[in-house]
Amino acid sequence: MLRLVLVLLVLAVATAIGLWWRSRNGRYTAIDPALVPDGSAGKADAGPGLVASNEIGAALGSRATFVQLSSEVCAPCRRTHAVLGAIAAEHDDVVHVDLDVTEHLDLVRRFNVLRTPTTLVLDPHGTVVGRLSGGTDRHHALAALSHVPATSIRSKS
Repeated sequence: MLRLVLVLLVLAVATAIGLWWRSRNGRYTAIDPALVPDGSAGKADAGPGLVASNEIGAALGSRATFVQLSSEVCAPCRRTHAVLGAIAAEHDDVVHVDLDVTEHLDLVRRFNVLRTPTTLVLDPHGTVVGRLSGGTDRHHALAALSHVPATSIRSKS
């Protein structure tokens, strides 16, 4: 009887941890730019909490830019890429850029990326205003977009 109770207790704890982990996946976390460490010392193109367009190889969106840091062998990365790509296709003022973590270690270190996919949410000036960690669905991505100050909201027709 004691073994059965122990097995049930272990299953309950594992289920609780799994549900907690799943609830945190893809959720938007706002970032105060003043709290981002200055890992860009000596760079003329970026400051603390800033990402320049030449660092990501694309122009920044006039409302927001999703900078997705992915790895080649990451299934949630492909799903997140599809979600963010669709949102960028629907909005003229939103850009999605997918970068390989192995080729952009400077960004990985500067923004303390510990898992893939991690998506940095930039405002029109390149300031990191938030991040999405883990696989992201449309709901969480749109919630992140709603936290970026809107300068002009235009959807593609």
